[in-house]
Amino acid sequence: MAPSPVFGEFMGTLVLILLGNGVVANVNLKRSKAEGAGWMVITGGWAFGVMAGVFTAMACGSADGHLNPAVTLCVAVQTGNYASVLPYWGAQVLGAFVGAVLVWFHFLSHWRVTEDSAIKLVCFSTTPAIRRRWINLANEAIGTFVLVLVVWAISTKAATGGNPAPGLGPYLVGSLVWGIGLSLGGTTGYAINPARDLGPRIAHALLPVAGKGSSDWAYAPVPVLGPLAGAVLAGLLIRAITL
Repeated sequence: MAPSPVFGEFMGTLVLILLGNGVVANVNLKRSKAEGAGWMVITGGWAFGVMAGVFTAMACGSADGHLNPAVTLCVAVQTGNYASVLPYWGAQVLGAFVGAVLVWFHFLSHWRVTEDSAIKLVCFSTTPAIRRRWINLANEAIGTFVLVLVVWAISTKAATGGNPAPGLGPYLVGSLVWGIGLSLGGTTGYAINPARDLGPRIAHALLPVAGKGSSDWAYAPVPVLGPLAGAVLAGLLIRAITL
């Protein structure tokens, strides 16, 4: 089978979620050796997950390595080319779902010994620290605006001098995600990626997770619509800058 961009997006997002939600489960589930390791470990794990996911996407056929419907939408707004939006979105959500299923299986022995159903949910999808949906929506939009704007900035000639080191991009994007998590992530858990939240939330709803509670669908629109709004704003700004 020849690699394809859609397959690359699927595989890259799968790896992103396996490592990203994996570190959340590792830190939060009972009797894990990393239990209680804290926010620094979670943000670092997500950063490495992004780096690994982008490399995987590229190796499997996606030179774009978006892994994120918000990034895909921003590029479409910036360029005016929307041909990849729906195929990429489908691959990203499906990859996130499969990655979450693998996290569930990997930690199979730990769900039953973890009593708090809310802790189990955060191993799949995001929840806000203080639930105020319009503020939470703005939090996600701001975080995603920073993400896609700086991803674009990293790729510009002004930032690289026209001669970026080969293979450096995924490390820089991973560092950016780490910075967003450290600086802005404490309000909502920084989904900044609709697929990252939606795919695993569907997995939580469907899987036989021992002692799980609600999948909190009332909050689910926030980490989908907030990132998309931030992406559109960033795309319009980038388009204005580059015209």
